[in-house]
Amino acid sequence: MESEAAPARLSTLPPLDIPKKPDIVLRPRANSKSKPKSTVDPVLRNALRYTISAREYETLHKYVLSRSRLLRKRVPSVSAVERYMDGSSGTRRRSITDRDAARNKAKEKASGGAASRGDTYNTRAIRDSLRVFIATGIGMRAYEMVLARLKAQKEATAPQKKQPFYKSSGLRLSLSLSTILLLYRLLFRFLSRLRVHLLDPSATPFRNRNPKIAQTLTSPYAPAIGASLAGLALSIYPSKQLRVTVAIAAIFRALEFGWNLCEDEGLIWGWKIRAGGKGMVKRERPWWWGSWMLQPFAFGQLLHATVFDRECSPISFVDFIWKSSSTYLHNAPRNLPAGVKWPNAWEIADSLARMAKLNWPPFTSPTLFPDQPTLSSSLTTVAPLTAQAHPLIASLSCATLHPSDPSCLRTYLTFWAHSFPRMGRFFLLFYSMLMLPRYKWLYNSPLYFINRLLSRVLRLTTFATGAISTAWASICFFQTWFPRTFLPTQRFFLGGFLAGLWAWVERKEGRSVFLYSARTSVDSLWKVGVKRRWWRAMKGGDIWVFVLALAITGAVYERDARAIRESRVRKGISWVRGTEFRDWGIEEEEEEEDTHSREE
Repeated sequence: MESEAAPARLSTLPPLDIPKKPDIVLRPRANSKSKPKSTVDPVLRNALRYTISAREYETLHKYVLSRSRLLRKRVPSVSAVERYMDGSSGTRRRSITDRDAARNKAKEKASGGAASRGDTYNTRAIRDSLRVFIATGIGMRAYEMVLARLKAQKEATAPQKKQPFYKSSGLRLSLSLSTILLLYRLLFRFLSRLRVHLLDPSATPFRNRNPKIAQTLTSPYAPAIGASLAGLALSIYPSKQLRVTVAIAAIFRALEFGWNLCEDEGLIWGWKIRAGGKGMVKRERPWWWGSWMLQPFAFGQLLHATVFDRECSPISFVDFIWKSSSTYLHNAPRNLPAGVKWPNAWEIADSLARMAKLNWPPFTSPTLFPDQPTLSSSLTTVAPLTAQAHPLIASLSCATLHPSDPSCLRTYLTFWAHSFPRMGRFFLLFYSMLMLPRYKWLYNSPLYFINRLLSRVLRLTTFATGAISTAWASICFFQTWFPRTFLPTQRFFLGGFLAGLWAWVERKEGRSVFLYSARTSVDSLWKVGVKRRWWRAMKGGDIWVFVLALAITGAVYERDARAIRESRVRKGISWVRGTEFRDWGIEEEEEEEDTHSREE
């Protein structure tokens, strides 16, 4: 056909010449609509963004607001809130369709971002920081109110001066934690973007001119280590015991993560040749190795500090031991004369310290020798105890700890008979409350639940009773078998070391207890060293310890997230970085395994 053989030729028209009339304003048509102006208030929009995200509002609307007729009519829809946060004009009225919701969900999974344009990284960082500030403020206020109620009688007798609100420890703690979170996210984001820019080929001249700086900033650990400087905001909180405790706990966890990483890479136990001579395999950890090995050293240091450095020992921890040692620390009798002062637990500990410094002087019974002086002037505090001591007792420490019974072994067995049931009831009640969130176990498998609870209570009771009894009995044992001048003051550390060996009983599930006592011992050891001038205290040293802990934790997480064993901790680190409360390391491994299996 001719039409197919030759293309049709279209006639071309010359362009129209439109005269320019700048002074004439064109009048719009009657049926045309001008573009509506956005009625979104930027201040209110930012306040809403920093309060709740569009996705959170969708969840709140789905499960709470839409269930009430009154609220459903008054509150805006999900799509309206999304448009308001985005700064749109709000001309659309229909809600999100299933297709759009699926598309938004896929975008969130791919980018880890938000469902709307207004929910940026900085917005989420400020919003989470505000929430941390409010939550910790409410928690500290509730804690202070409960503590005030418990100490109402003491406060009535000795009223304390009220502090201004801006100087309160609760406000400063909330401000410190929220600032740490905000600065960490901002620094981590900035350093991550800077690293990407420096790795770009366009930054080659800068890398050539500054090789050391470029190598430092392009390191995969640079964002994590640089963001750890946010820990300096811990200095907003006053220098108190809580700040030191937080720093020690953080560095302990960081060192634990570092140890796990070194173990996973074979740096601790080394490598061995695989069976058959093909390849290398990591050596397994010895079966006897564990955190229980910290207990002998921790208990030895704590017992020595309790006796010789009372102000450097953990008061609450030691008071629990005093209350559990009624066999060795006796209460005042009911028929005590009015003018006689009965020594308390701390005075008895001070007297034991003086005995050790005097090379454990022998005991002279006042019953057998009533006319001779039986105590030196520095030990008159325990005179009410030694005055009624059995004449067969030959040691002054035994006359102080068990004056009515000359047998140290019988006193040791009596301690077990009295303390084991009482301590067992305490731990049974304590762990029963801790296992309340696992009540489903009691319904689904009650025998397993009861067996697990009782076995844990029995092991922990045996450990605690054995450790406390061994610490007291070691004093009598060393008095019997050691010369008076042999390790007179170091005996307490040796006795605590022997007491810590009872941790073997609870070595499988007592890790939290072992780490708590180890942290307490490190804190006490540092204070003892400062007191005795073994080292000098550094102003703000706990702040730098906390910064170092953040750096180690971030570097380990960047190197291998599996070195952090707990999934909740990995999710928490991901949330602190601003990448949502997700276990990214494990999810990426699962995706790679799925991809590899599909390819095969």
